Amino acid sequence: MRLRNNPKAYEIMEENADLVILKPEEHKGHYHDIFEINQPLYIEIGMGKGDFIYQNALKHPENNYIGIEKFPSVLAAAINKINKNQSLPNLKLMHFDAIELENVFENGEIDHLFLNFSDPWPKKRHAKRRLTSSAFLDVYHRLLKKDGVIEFKTDNRGLFEYSLVSFSQYGMTLKGVWLDLHASDFEGNVMTEYEKKFSSKGQVIYRVEAQF
Repeated sequence: MRLRNNPKAYEIMEENADLVILKPEEHKGHYHDIFEINQPLYIEIGMGKGDFIYQNALKHPENNYIGIEKFPSVLAAAINKINKNQSLPNLKLMHFDAIELENVFENGEIDHLFLNFSDPWPKKRHAKRRLTSSAFLDVYHRLLKKDGVIEFKTDNRGLFEYSLVSFSQYGMTLKGVWLDLHASDFEGNVMTEYEKKFSSKGQVIYRVEAQF
């Protein structure tokens, strides 16, 4: 979710060091040290303004959550938004690019991964940039614990179909597939900013849970 450039984005991060992991490389393999309680680690890649990761952390205090966002102005907006609510001891944010995840997480350090409304990169020549491509699945496979789960949501049918094939070809188990999430009997769905926007216009939301 792109916003206009915020020249104070990095300043906002520095001022909120209690919420933002400023030097993630230094915590590789030791994220349990930055949370009050050592418990399962859930991360979201491309968290936008943070609604999804915040609500999950609020509803599930038994897990620790890290929201990752590569655009500094978007992360700054998330910080400001979260600061208007109650602070949560099981939630941290990080400014980083998913392509470099292995620089900040150790193998087997993550329990659960969320991919919500990722860039579809519709052109065939850009397929490797999709966050559900085999190249990224290689990384997730190493970083997730054994039997780790990926939850993926999108409004883009082409990306959804591509992702189902990618997961299947990689040998992952599809634990659940929802071709119209909001019209299904799925319970406990937490909506992202994009999801609220798209669903209000009658757009179909697709969801899949895949396990290594």
